[in-house]
Amino acid sequence: MKNKIFLSLLALTVPLLAWSQTITVKGIVTENVFNEPVMGATVVETGTSNGVATDMDGRFTLTVPTKSTLTISFIGYKTQVQKPQPTMTVVLEENSELLNEMVVTGYTVQRKADLTGAVSVVSVDEIAKQNENNPIKALQGRVPGMNIAADGNPSGAASVRIRGIGTLRDGASEPLYIIDGVPTKAGMHELNGNDIESIQVLKDASSASIYGSRAANGVIIITTKRGKEGKVKINFDASVSAQTYAHKMKVLNAREFGQVMWQGYVNDGFNPNMNGLGYQYDWGYDSQGVPVLNGITMSKYLDAAGTTPASDTDWFDETTRTGFIQQYNLSLSNGSERGSSFFSLGYYKNKGIIKHSDFERFSARMNSDYKLIKVGERHLITVGENFTVNRTSEVQAPGGFLENVLQFNPSLPIRTVDGDYAGPVGGYPDRENPLARLERNSDWPR
Repeated sequence: MKNKIFLSLLALTVPLLAWSQTITVKGIVTENVFNEPVMGATVVETGTSNGVATDMDGRFTLTVPTKSTLTISFIGYKTQVQKPQPTMTVVLEENSELLNEMVVTGYTVQRKADLTGAVSVVSVDEIAKQNENNPIKALQGRVPGMNIAADGNPSGAASVRIRGIGTLRDGASEPLYIIDGVPTKAGMHELNGNDIESIQVLKDASSASIYGSRAANGVIIITTKRGKEGKVKINFDASVSAQTYAHKMKVLNAREFGQVMWQGYVNDGFNPNMNGLGYQYDWGYDSQGVPVLNGITMSKYLDAAGTTPASDTDWFDETTRTGFIQQYNLSLSNGSERGSSFFSLGYYKNKGIIKHSDFERFSARMNSDYKLIKVGERHLITVGENFTVNRTSEVQAPGGFLENVLQFNPSLPIRTVDGDYAGPVGGYPDRENPLARLERNSDWPR
């Protein structure tokens, strides 16, 4: 009896002990300039998704473990990490570094705090972590209101929409690209992302006052790296990554394909053994008149000449692979108060997920400037140049290729007994062998 009472008390004590390990925090978040409450500030248990946003009065209530920490953040203010207390007052400080960040707007350079137009500044350091060939493609999800769509080819070519679709003409809704002050219509996949210093996106109509009608779909301004004042600096980086399909569609094997075809023939009231694909069915009706499939056999050869044997081919596996990306970059920079210079070499290779598809790029960039005449604290004349050379080669997968692969009959083999690629035979659809199509496509001039 005593043991039962002890166990009951223990069972009641455990939840109380667990409850005592948490704390309910009630607090208010204000800012340090006008001492006003901050609405919409985020208060989160550090390292978890347990969090809330402050209300209109800057107040919040959150239950967290006593040994945890709270991360309080809001755009334009420095993030704070504090220990939870029953009652808290958090004063956020302005992040002056963000407000003083310089932004290129086309004809001038302004502090971010002084901007009146819709301008987004993207952190190039975050883009570099993605190992993406096209720096514009890496902006997906980083610029509000900008939509980026890619076709999946190894080159990473992408279409960009900043202000929606402005016209029905193909490619006419693309934004204007400005690289070091020079407008260009070249694909951004030709630009080495490692050479980029900053990216600004001008989204509103004010950009038209700078660039005219060309800016109707927005402007993306790219500034490349230049030499920094100080000693000669050499940088080298290399990276290797792999690509796979996130979701692979499961396709029918030869037997499953035959079962589905039998069901289709029966549903339409036809004799399934009249098919021209080499399937033979042992089937009949049960006592209730329901069609029943007893077994499936297949002709050894699909053609009368006996050169195309029946097979069970997974065309998706046969035409795809694990893609690999390798990238190498070398840069040399130097600068002083009289001038600066920057030189870089880059190599990028992407072997695509679809066999025989690939993209290769060699890039070189050089820029320098030299200040000739100085009067007081100002230099009146500056001479310099920007020089860029890119060489790209690409083999894209044929249009609609994967659609053809997923529809191709699995009972057709890859090759005949003579070693040639198997082609359409008998009643098979008049489609080209997917592997043969890939190999012939890879021989086209790049």
